[in-house]
Amino acid sequence: MAKRTKKTTEPELSGAASDVAEMLMPAIINDASLPADPALSETEMPPHCTRFTEFDIYLFREGRHYKLYEKFGAHLMTYNGVQGTYFALWAPNAAAVSVIGDFNHWQPDELPLMPRFDHSGIWEGFFPQIGHGDLYKYHIRSHHNGFEVAKADPFGFFAETPPHTASVVWDIHNFKWNDKKWLQTRSKCVGKPQPYSVYEMHLGSWRRNHEEENRHLTYLELAQELPAYIKELGFTHVEFMPIMEHPFYGSWGYQVTGYFAPTSRFGTPQDFMVLVNALHEAGIGVILDWVPSHFPSDQHGLVYFDGTHLYEHADPRKGFHPDWKSYIFNYGRNEVKSFLISNALFWLDMYHADGLRVDAVASMLYLDYSRKEGEWIPNEYGGRENLDAINFIREFNNAIHQAHPDTLTIAEESTAWPGVSRPAAEGGLGFNMKWMMGWMHDTLSYMEKEPIYRQHHQGQITFSIIYAFAENFMLPLSHDEVVYGKRALVRKMPGDDWQQFANLRLLYGYMYGHPGAKLIFMGGEFGQTSEWAHESSLEWHLTQYPLHAGMQALLQRLNHIYKTEKALYEYEFDSEGFEWVDFHDSANSVISFLRKGKASKDQIMVVCNFTPVPRENYRIGVPKKGTWAELLNTDDAAFGGSGTGNPEEVKSEAIAAHGRENSIALNLPPLGTIYLKMSK
Repeated sequence: MAKRTKKTTEPELSGAASDVAEMLMPAIINDASLPADPALSETEMPPHCTRFTEFDIYLFREGRHYKLYEKFGAHLMTYNGVQGTYFALWAPNAAAVSVIGDFNHWQPDELPLMPRFDHSGIWEGFFPQIGHGDLYKYHIRSHHNGFEVAKADPFGFFAETPPHTASVVWDIHNFKWNDKKWLQTRSKCVGKPQPYSVYEMHLGSWRRNHEEENRHLTYLELAQELPAYIKELGFTHVEFMPIMEHPFYGSWGYQVTGYFAPTSRFGTPQDFMVLVNALHEAGIGVILDWVPSHFPSDQHGLVYFDGTHLYEHADPRKGFHPDWKSYIFNYGRNEVKSFLISNALFWLDMYHADGLRVDAVASMLYLDYSRKEGEWIPNEYGGRENLDAINFIREFNNAIHQAHPDTLTIAEESTAWPGVSRPAAEGGLGFNMKWMMGWMHDTLSYMEKEPIYRQHHQGQITFSIIYAFAENFMLPLSHDEVVYGKRALVRKMPGDDWQQFANLRLLYGYMYGHPGAKLIFMGGEFGQTSEWAHESSLEWHLTQYPLHAGMQALLQRLNHIYKTEKALYEYEFDSEGFEWVDFHDSANSVISFLRKGKASKDQIMVVCNFTPVPRENYRIGVPKKGTWAELLNTDDAAFGGSGTGNPEEVKSEAIAAHGRENSIALNLPPLGTIYLKMSK
């Protein structure tokens, strides 16, 4: 963390500097709704007092200004040789706005901002006495009900460490990136099939320093440790749960107040850039959780910003989340759309993020989301769809893909809304991918059952293929499944300790064989036995034990196979890449299928035995005669298994099975998944 010294007295200026300061001090207009003084004109204002052109204002009002972070907020600059900070704020219903901070003992009205003459609702001004590292807020007096409040900067690039709530003047441009090679490679891959294996994590609880009172690691410490770990395990991407500034740590980052500020809990903005840069240098993509669905009620945040419902919808039936006790953005207000889309692009532009996972999309799409009858307002056609939110989502995706066609947008959307990952021009929402929530819930429900009962629920494990290609799906085993009494993944599994680990290995083998991108929450890769707790470190000590180390070794192997075998990703989202061999054998709880690449040689047979019973000479139909070799066996002793399988190559025989003329006889391991590939 950079050191910041609090000022106890306002610095005195003398000579030329004092004259310039007096000239630069904006005048205050007590009623922003009144017409401008005819004796004044905007052209007579000192040029440093505004960073907005008429075109900026036009785009802002139209909801199509996607670089607002270059205009609003606190920006360090020099005028006539005098250094200072330019401030700009949108507060159309304010009667007066002033900058407060250590530099003026937090006293309102001493450093007033000036409203623009174009009735845009923008207030601005330049102050030589304010510089890098200074704490500040905006003091706002509203036209309405005499409301007064001190607000953090909605466009602030840095913030005080919670529970403190001030914004911090910060230069985010003085960082040298070394990820040019990564960005070039990313650009070359646009439109090409590629594997997506994502490691989801919470920065504050991945690893902690127990020698320093359970202190979480900083961005810089994570930059030293995380890239090597992710690379060793073979994940292609890491997904950070929200790192935007949030006052309540227990929200895991999903209650955002500082949309443009990486949380100061772990370091400075440049420190976070170091982490992203280090991951890119290691060949690992960075996906950020983004939360445009709601924001918290903290007074210093966006809520009731200028004495009116500026960012949120005024009617609580559209503007308030009953479940989360938080506020919903007014997606029909153009300036709010510009704010949100600018924020999304900010993380791609300034922090080189490779994608955004958009949280709680379903809550945005439906006006009746989590509401009872009479608690919501139908749209103009009498339906439950939030038309403003739908338009916003499409505009967001179009803006992202136009500016950064080599980045991803991923929807956490839990309903059957059609076309989530289809282009907006074709009537879709425009996301690149959608979390396959149905697969996650059905699969975990099936895996939690005792193996003896699985034969009665075969459809739960096979049903996902019916709709697997309706969207570009990502298969998630996310943080939501290992909290609030749901138990750690390995402890969801039935049986004794060995069977629980075998079941989880079986699940991972099935998951990586199933069509779709992959996501696993931290701790799952080594079979953490306790629920995730955001105030604690993962249970790294467990990795010294064979079953846990074996789980890590399995994930490493699965990621390697996934990235090197085209059959597993070339048709990731296309039915051309999948073919059932047999999904009817419910009596034995066995399923088998083929994954296929573009070349005929790229075929992998996946066979899953969901019971603890080894099955000898189990016959599987194959597409043509030849010799098959075992590519993966989740029951391998190296992974903590029993070692049952097919160590020798298996030749096909002219014995019909599963509608095919040729077949192979396999030894199926207990609670195991095997992959086989034709060797000749």
